[in-house]
Amino acid sequence: MGTGRLFGVGLGPGDPELMTVKAARLVQSADVVAYHSARHGRSIARAVAEPYLRAGQIEEALVYPVTTETTAHRDGYRGALDEFYAECAARLAAHLDAGRDVVVLCEGDPFFYGSYMHIHKRLSPRYTTEVVPGVTSVSGASAVLGRPLVERDEVLTVLPGTLPPDELARRLEGEGPAAILKLGRTFGAVREALAAAGRLDEAWYVERATTDRERVAPLSDVDPATVPYFSLAMLPSRVAAVPPPTVAPARSGRGELSVVGLGPAGREWTTPEAQAVLAEADDLVGYGPYLDRVPPNPRQTRHPSGNTEEGARAAYALDLAAAGSRVAVVSSGDPGVFAMASAVLEVAAQPRYAEVPVRVVPGLTAAQAVASRAGAPLGHDYCVLSLSDRLKSWDVIADRLTAAARTDLVIAIYNPASRTRTWQVEKARDLLLEHRAPDTPVVVGRDVGGPAEDVRVVRLADLDPSGVDMRCMLIVGSSTTRRGSGGAVFTPRRYP
Repeated sequence: MGTGRLFGVGLGPGDPELMTVKAARLVQSADVVAYHSARHGRSIARAVAEPYLRAGQIEEALVYPVTTETTAHRDGYRGALDEFYAECAARLAAHLDAGRDVVVLCEGDPFFYGSYMHIHKRLSPRYTTEVVPGVTSVSGASAVLGRPLVERDEVLTVLPGTLPPDELARRLEGEGPAAILKLGRTFGAVREALAAAGRLDEAWYVERATTDRERVAPLSDVDPATVPYFSLAMLPSRVAAVPPPTVAPARSGRGELSVVGLGPAGREWTTPEAQAVLAEADDLVGYGPYLDRVPPNPRQTRHPSGNTEEGARAAYALDLAAAGSRVAVVSSGDPGVFAMASAVLEVAAQPRYAEVPVRVVPGLTAAQAVASRAGAPLGHDYCVLSLSDRLKSWDVIADRLTAAARTDLVIAIYNPASRTRTWQVEKARDLLLEHRAPDTPVVVGRDVGGPAEDVRVVRLADLDPSGVDMRCMLIVGSSTTRRGSGGAVFTPRRYP
């Protein structure tokens, strides 16, 4: 293998903005940029890529020796092209052997009737090669027409205009959508074939799609003398010709309510099911900072509220659903773990909401997120507790902590502290030390998945309350929890 890399880069149908990000990056960074051109020296491929070229790049113009299938070459047109591509490959190989990366530009897609493939066949066995796909001329023309290309179970036929007219007509028989490329001097034969197949009236002509020289017209109206090579005939989907069904009116009557878990942080922590439910909702209800994590959509109405207004929030959401709206109540983490699901279901148990369907869409919990960052501290039996005494007394919390410590459960502790609750962590640590060894690992996870993520592992005896706040959660190990040689915390599945 040579030391340079070869890239066949698709440029799309003509608009430089339809180049992919990857194509633009490779063109800009290449040592050598190669492109085909006619003998006049102008290159459509280079013109498309020009906004991304930089000063100092080596350019290799691959100038076709012929423009029609007539030539004085001893082996005819095909022989002339084979010799041309062999010479081009040798020129590019010299750069690759010298360690220079070479980008070969190709309009449309390199492997869709693309000239690059002739270079690829000759050089890819010898050099590291990558092909970057591009938007095809067929896709560009379909977009310009504003007509779907294929729908449902239709089959798209793509044909070169260089086929004999009778062969074209045979392949165009029926009702399926089709695209015919390589028009130019073949246009008359293509039109003849469309007429013979009885499909001329449904054919469209698209020239230089997506460029500033774009032209679209019924194919039957086009003068053959005006047709360039970069044009194509389109027979779009017949399904598209059928008037679309009438859009259903907005919902009325009974709506629905979903309580959705967002996970502990950004979109990547939210399940596809939760994202789908959020996308379908008419109204979003929740604690303001949690609503802020859902991408804005002007079609939806947001109803933020404070963090301590769970009952009122649930009733408000249920009233919206009862009026016919699709409502999503959002929760951080999982809505069933110290979150909105229980509050909503409690209010929904009232007779007046009996006809409102309520479902719970689960989310990744904070305990799972923190545990994953530390290793596998929840690998055996564990329990989940909240240190918040807003909805239960400290005596209940202390009894449950003591019971969990006595039974040697790993303990995941939510809501360990807040601005107004600053003493519970110290009390909890002291209670646990009555039943756990001072060396017991404690995972302190803060803002896991967020920009301020911090995960530490400390000894239970060294747990400092001043470093714990409402954005933290704690995982206190059992007697079998330990740290591996790489620092990961885990609780073995076997219990002595």
